[in-house]
Amino acid sequence: MTDGTLLFSVFKCNPELPTAVNITWSSINFKTILQWQPKPSGYFYTVEIHGQTSDTKKKCILTTETECDVTDALRNVRETYTAHILSVTSSRVDNFEEPPFAVSEKFTPYNQTVLGKPEIQNYTQKGSKLNIVLRDPLTPYTFPNGSFLSIRDIFQHDLEYKLYYWKDQSSGKKYATTKSQKFEISVESTTNYCFYVQGIIPSRRENRNGLESTVLCTGIGTNILNEYGAEVFIIIAVIAIAVITLAIVLSVILCKCKKAKAAREKEPLNGV
Repeated sequence: MTDGTLLFSVFKCNPELPTAVNITWSSINFKTILQWQPKPSGYFYTVEIHGQTSDTKKKCILTTETECDVTDALRNVRETYTAHILSVTSSRVDNFEEPPFAVSEKFTPYNQTVLGKPEIQNYTQKGSKLNIVLRDPLTPYTFPNGSFLSIRDIFQHDLEYKLYYWKDQSSGKKYATTKSQKFEISVESTTNYCFYVQGIIPSRRENRNGLESTVLCTGIGTNILNEYGAEVFIIIAVIAIAVITLAIVLSVILCKCKKAKAAREKEPLNGV
């Protein structure tokens, strides 16, 4: 029996391997993870990424994990991809038979990646103007010089930011949008405002809204008593009273000492 015949016999005698199920794409700011089930036992997985026009790329070859970072195989973010998750054994690596595999749903990074939380670089409330400056989230992809592309570098004019803002302690929200990284909002000059921001892609039918930033609040007109509590003010008042009392006592003692010294100096010397 030749080696080739032996390999073919081994392949045919092995029972059919389980194939992946529950295949999902998870992608935020173009960092994309492929996940599936079940955990393999006695076999491995190899992931193949198939694009509409690009060459097939293999990722996570002979892995026992059930997830694979496929980000660098999806650099053409406007292309539509499918993933083939192959179930293989080490004895099948050199075999010409195609191993069993499962196929994912289609995935187009440009249309389906989720926009991550925007970073609020700084914010100020001066008079009746609330100014907010954002920093675009970065992607895993780089320019030739090694610096990372931001989501704006990829989406360009398709990217907008939406600001939700409201008076502190109030539930009534207003919103504004911008295609830049800055907001300038007219507000009441003596009132604190809270806000958060999220990126949006208006041209999308799905996944239009990104993740929400951290909620922040301005400090104009902040009532310190509400912020720190009455206990702190009581402590400060006690300390202030103690300091004033000590100063008065020391002043009285010092004054008495001076008077006593002056009286002693005026008394005639004994024996004179």
